[in-house]
Amino acid sequence: MAGAEKRLFQTTLKRRQRFHPKREVKPSTLAPANRLVAWIAAVVVVSFLVIVALQAVFG
Repeated sequence: MAGAEKRLFQTTLKRRQRFHPKREVKPSTLAPANRLVAWIAAVVVVSFLVIVALQAVFG
């Protein structure tokens, strides 16, 4: 029983450490994703500033 558990653990450990070059993120995919994140962050910041300005004017 203990031998089977040890063998199972070793196979899962080997499977986890294997290198998969096709699973790596390509820079051509990463650049638009970074641009999208920056754009969303800019929209959030601008909308926050608009809300603060509107509260200062009307409040």
